Amino acid sequence: MNLALYLSPFFAGLALYFTTRILATIFKTRIKAIFFPFILLVSVLPSAGNYISSIAVYTGPLYLLIPVFYGYLVISSWKNLKGAQWSVVAGLIATFTFGGLFTYQFSKAQYTWPFPYCYVLAGASALSLPLSLMVYVAIRFKEILTDVQTNAKQVLQLSEEKKEQALRQQKILEEEVARQTIELRTSFENLKSTQAQLIQSEKMASLGELTAGIAHEIQNPLNFVNNFSDVNKELLEELQEEAAKGNIDEVKTIATDVIANEEKINHHGKRADAIVKGMLQHSRLSTGEKEATDINKLADEYLRLAYQGMRAKDNAFNTEIKTEFDESIGNINIVPQDIGRMLLNLYNNAFYAVNEKAKLQAAGYKPEVCVTTKKMNGKIEISVRDNGNGIPQKIVDKIFQPFFTTKPTGSGTGLGLSLSYDIVKAHGGEIKVISKVDEGNPGQSGKREGTEFIIALPD
Repeated sequence: MNLALYLSPFFAGLALYFTTRILATIFKTRIKAIFFPFILLVSVLPSAGNYISSIAVYTGPLYLLIPVFYGYLVISSWKNLKGAQWSVVAGLIATFTFGGLFTYQFSKAQYTWPFPYCYVLAGASALSLPLSLMVYVAIRFKEILTDVQTNAKQVLQLSEEKKEQALRQQKILEEEVARQTIELRTSFENLKSTQAQLIQSEKMASLGELTAGIAHEIQNPLNFVNNFSDVNKELLEELQEEAAKGNIDEVKTIATDVIANEEKINHHGKRADAIVKGMLQHSRLSTGEKEATDINKLADEYLRLAYQGMRAKDNAFNTEIKTEFDESIGNINIVPQDIGRMLLNLYNNAFYAVNEKAKLQAAGYKPEVCVTTKKMNGKIEISVRDNGNGIPQKIVDKIFQPFFTTKPTGSGTGLGLSLSYDIVKAHGGEIKVISKVDEGNPGQSGKREGTEFIIALPD
């Protein structure tokens, strides 16, 4: 028994199956399920015909259906065929043409062609499809390579276009950044100018309050000088009259009164002179250099000036002032003009707070401002406390910000506490605020409300 004779149809059917899948992939078509039983019959029945002679007669015609099947694959995808796919179509045509000729000659009892040429036809039929597949691969590879080159050129072109577009956008962005930079620089310069003007305005406001305090402080001794001068003028006129009458005793009495008045004039004149010299010393332009300064004396002087300045603006203003100075502190190294300006701001705020609360006319309320100094833990603490309405907690964190103010428009620039904060920090110190607000009935108790600023300076 020749095993190859019985297995050859099976391998032929297997080759038919894989060839069909390859062609379906090349033609980009799907094989319907009905063709798989056909492939099975082509694979099995020829082998069975070798055993069962009764069905052998039916196996041969099955092979005639193979060209019909491949023809269906080609025709069903005919409209979509292009390029390298036509080489496979040509290979199929050549395969079935040479195969048909070979079958026709081989089926005759006597060959019309020389016998070797029949096997040439068989070889040509067997090799046509593989050769066409090789041609397909070569052409397809060339197509793919061409597509890759085309895509590469397109990508390169797009890359160049993107690059040019990016450069244009970069140029536009650079121009926009330059324009905005100029605008920001201009805005910044305007802001600096405005800030400088506001700071100068705040300084001038402080200077105005200081000047008002000095003027009010000097006014008191000057009033004495003027009053006693007027009295002396009247006494001297009486002296002339009594001298003309020859009343020596009365002349001596009047002369004694004039001398006493002159002493008082001299006393109050020196007092005014001392006030002017002291204020000139404290109000001269700051050199930024620290000096050994009596902080208690400085705090007391500016407290009186702030009070007199408030009185000069509102003669109805009145408050109780309490001081408690630690005499053991002595002199500390500070810039007196800057610390004085800082204290003046705190005093003015305290007087403003108690004055606003006094306007509410709360029963039993007595305005009070307390200033204390003490030395503790290597630091000098200055406390400025008032019993005004207090500062709400949501605002406490903002009061040291530049331009922030709780006063009505026109009553302040919002730079006083900011400058005070900067002055304290420049001295290496700290400033904090403690405030209580009577949320139940504000302005009535006068006990649970108030604000305290605590400044800690290095000893």
